[in-house]
Amino acid sequence: MRAAVLAARQRQRDRFGEKKTMLNARMGPRLIRQHCPLDTASELVLKQAMGELGLSARAHDKVLRVARTIADIEGSSAIKSEHVAEAVQYRQLDRQQ
Repeated sequence: MRAAVLAARQRQRDRFGEKKTMLNARMGPRLIRQHCPLDTASELVLKQAMGELGLSARAHDKVLRVARTIADIEGSSAIKSEHVAEAVQYRQLDRQQ
């Protein structure tokens, strides 16, 4: 797992280059739009979660940051619907605490 996390962090550094933002967790809305494009299936999962869970715009961005990180850990250049679904599950856990 350590190797996967280190590789994901390197992907993030490569993605952001010399910018101040070096980690997905620090992406602002503009960078989220730029680096977290979703395919149709992923958008559907996120929209459904937004509606059913009543997530705010801020929560929407948090889910995308986490989904981007999950994709990075898996070595995927694209965020897939399963990444979004997993990120939504983590968000639900946060809300239960």
